Amino acid sequence: MPELQRLTAGHADALLDFERDNREFFGRSVPDRGDDYFTGFATHHAELLAVQAAGLRHYHLLLDDDGSVLGRFNLVDVTADGSADLGFRVAERATGRGVATDGVRRVCALAREEYGLRRLYASAALDNAGSLGVLRRTGFTPVGAVVLSGRPGRRHVLDLAV
Repeated sequence: MPELQRLTAGHADALLDFERDNREFFGRSVPDRGDDYFTGFATHHAELLAVQAAGLRHYHLLLDDDGSVLGRFNLVDVTADGSADLGFRVAERATGRGVATDGVRRVCALAREEYGLRRLYASAALDNAGSLGVLRRTGFTPVGAVVLSGRPGRRHVLDLAV
């Protein structure tokens, strides 16, 4: 069974493989990270860990039995009032199997139980049916329109205090 783990320095190689292997797939629904992300990955990874250690963000990986990354589930822009933005992406090979829904449910539980968060926000482009479906299945409610990299999208909220 896949395991959700908080991002560590030891995940760097598996995470880089995940991003490289799925770069074209991700580029169909979200903006490409650019070549600098990959060439400077070690520095980028260290920066993520430093921000996480400061409590400003919480990064998680869903790992397959062989240690490969099935998905990323991130809580960013954590605020003093107990809210954060949720972002996620799942490997192409894992789509359509409930991996994203399971990962979002797990990170929402961590957000409430481990990080003391009370509200999560998430946005998805209107043409990203997969992500919109995940948000709907995990209890997020649409709250308004947004523009995501020039594409129309929908912002959602999930009240964790319920």
